[in-house]
Amino acid sequence: MIMQTIKASVLKFVKDEDGLTIVEYAVAGGLITVTVAAAFVALGGQVETKIDALCAAVNGGVAC
Repeated sequence: MIMQTIKASVLKFVKDEDGLTIVEYAVAGGLITVTVAAAFVALGGQVETKIDALCAAVNGGVAC
């Protein structure tokens, strides 16, 4: 009996198309935030290297 209730609840949830609730918006926002933060961390070292190279080129080979 419990398995049928769980199955019915899951099917009802999947078929529900009333729109996003505040919890779903919060989860989506959190996932986007984590993705952006991970991208900044992953690219941070590369960007720093490029900026240092540009700075050295502008200053005639002297590191900034």
